[in-house]
Amino acid sequence: MSAIDTLPIDPDSVVREAENAAARLVEVRTAIGEVIFGQETVVERALITVFASGHGLLVGVPGLAKTKLVETMGTVLGLNARRIQFTPDLMPSDILGAEVLEEAPDGSRSFRFIEGPIFAQLLMADEINRASPRTQSALLQAMQEYHVTIAGQPHDLPRPFHVLATQNPLEQEGTYPLPEAQLDRFLMQIDVLYPDIDAERRMLFETTGATQAAAKPVLSARELMDIQALVRRMPVGEAVVEAILRLVRSVRPGEAQPDIADKIAWGPGPRASQALMLGVRARALIGGRLAPSLDDVEALAIPVLQHRMAVTFAARADGVGVRDLIARAVGTNL
Repeated sequence: MSAIDTLPIDPDSVVREAENAAARLVEVRTAIGEVIFGQETVVERALITVFASGHGLLVGVPGLAKTKLVETMGTVLGLNARRIQFTPDLMPSDILGAEVLEEAPDGSRSFRFIEGPIFAQLLMADEINRASPRTQSALLQAMQEYHVTIAGQPHDLPRPFHVLATQNPLEQEGTYPLPEAQLDRFLMQIDVLYPDIDAERRMLFETTGATQAAAKPVLSARELMDIQALVRRMPVGEAVVEAILRLVRSVRPGEAQPDIADKIAWGPGPRASQALMLGVRARALIGGRLAPSLDDVEALAIPVLQHRMAVTFAARADGVGVRDLIARAVGTNL
């Protein structure tokens, strides 16, 4: 249990703040919807990720507005956003920064640290799996501890700090799969699918005309952090807590039901439970509700768990995927 969970909570204060925050979040979704069309679920999950103080991995084929979504969120949420295009030749210092030797007018020399693009409140890691594992690992400490270490010296990152990474599932040449330790640091994997015909029709008119919609700021970084603190103070019913525990533990090899236990290669750790706990609170707040329900757990089960577990080779040969096992576990435990 974190320190913030042990503090006394004033129910009336939470209700007032939640009502005000819910109204502001309606404005946020409206502002994003003026630029991003037909991706309501993706937008919702990306906002849940940020309001739950987490990082998100957006997976989808090219041209589905993944980059545009992150840029728009940076503007609407009032965050200092930067973008890094991950390539095979990208080095860790290109992300973190480096120390340079400078000579003063009196001839003395000293090292000065020059910050890299990671020193932003919202970092877009575009096509993260195209960089080598050495470069990918540059994000590990930042995503978990919110500082980086250069030449033995820690450097704090701005707060809030969020990584929204994109990944193209089609390109296999010149890509490096993310290691499990890094995948686990993403609060959820957000699958970006093709838009429906009505949304695509609107895109044709909105994006090929003489003028295009531009994102407008709605929140400030301070307001965002206040909402993130509110999410952690929202009450969670015992039934929801038990459902989260049952669900996460039911997809671990040693505790799964016999019909799926032999199909799981490895399962989610405690970070999955923590991600679900924060995620369902944030989803309830975005929906204008004061407390999460079992429906929130069901809605976030796949995006929170799918990148934290794997099926065996035999299961893949039989056409069984991770989402199939999660769906079975949801049906059994919720």
